[in-house]
Amino acid sequence: MNGRIEAHVPSRPTWRCRACGVAWPCSPAKLNLLAVYREDKPALMVHLVELREEAAEQLAGLEPGGQFPDLHRRFTDWVPVRSAE
Repeated sequence: MNGRIEAHVPSRPTWRCRACGVAWPCSPAKLNLLAVYREDKPALMVHLVELREEAAEQLAGLEPGGQFPDLHRRFTDWVPVRSAE
């Protein structure tokens, strides 16, 4: 180990987290995204949809003809739709 702390970012084209190795966005990445986009959930959704489409294209390149039905749930379904007021 080099002593560096890796950020919880995707490793393309596998879309696994560089820090913890699970499917990205991992829990720490989700928490970070919610904090960064705290005041602008619509922008978060646009960002995540763009990443979901990028992931779908790259994952399909790794497994041509493969189906990735969980990408919607994985990338966008976890975002709260209402503010916590």
